[in-house]
Amino acid sequence: MDRITSIADEIISREGGFVDDPDDPGGATNHGVTIHTMKRLGLDLNRDGRVDARDVRKLSRSQARKIFLKDYFHHPRLDALPEALQASVFDMYVNAGTNSVRILQRLLNDMGHALEVDGVIGPKTILAAETAYATAPNHLVDAYGIARRNYYYALADRRPASRKYARRRDGGKGGWIRRAEEFISARYHLTHAEHAARVASWG
Repeated sequence: MDRITSIADEIISREGGFVDDPDDPGGATNHGVTIHTMKRLGLDLNRDGRVDARDVRKLSRSQARKIFLKDYFHHPRLDALPEALQASVFDMYVNAGTNSVRILQRLLNDMGHALEVDGVIGPKTILAAETAYATAPNHLVDAYGIARRNYYYALADRRPASRKYARRRDGGKGGWIRRAEEFISARYHLTHAEHAARVASWG
């Protein structure tokens, strides 16, 4: 199994099976593939003339892997980014679509590059990412992971219904935050106290 296929399988395992959470804007999801993606791709798996939650439930891990590799990795040109960045951006692309690229573009702009934040990986974004990685090979991946974590917190700030994904009922780190920190060196993980302080305003 090649490296990217292995990463795709890790994402599928991280995403879990069928979920239809009314608080999740993605709607019914299976193996990380949303009903919106399946409608866009026309995946009427039970051949009843429409794509709905029953089709999402029927989606196999193998089908999800193919979708991720084609539509979430190769098509958006994540393969053109520095290899060290690919796993984290790929994971985020599955979770947040083109916002994963916008997070990277904003980070690169903070590092002195002048990019349009459009969510598209074009020649300028590729060059900026390559230059940033060459300049700070030991820091760029952590910086992107931290930017992901900040994105999740900010999203939960704006949308109270999403706070359960960033903070558990016991106050600990929610799935979004733990997911981002899987791609961040341990020394940059937030302590329980730091996390509690970050979410204190949520009540």
